[in-house]
Amino acid sequence: MYTGTAIFDVLLPGDSRSLKAKRSYVRPIVAALRRLEVSAAEVGGEDLHGRSEVGVAVVSGEHSHVQEVLDACEKLVAGRPEIELLSVRRRVFGQED
Repeated sequence: MYTGTAIFDVLLPGDSRSLKAKRSYVRPIVAALRRLEVSAAEVGGEDLHGRSEVGVAVVSGEHSHVQEVLDACEKLVAGRPEIELLSVRRRVFGQED
């Protein structure tokens, strides 16, 4: 069994100065990621205006499948025109870890 995680640090548009405005950008991203059959949530940056961290987790019996799913998640987030993807932190854990 393999588990993979990714944390996406994103820069939100300038009009996301309120919590309500920030959620209006983060919620659709999380919903789109969940359609890829991963667990997804805002995991950091809740107290920062204009920034957020969105995390995903996936479990699979094959290492290559975990990598493919994380690649698809990264492509989805990077392709969102309303945000800027600043960084991605990825980890894959195997049975030996």
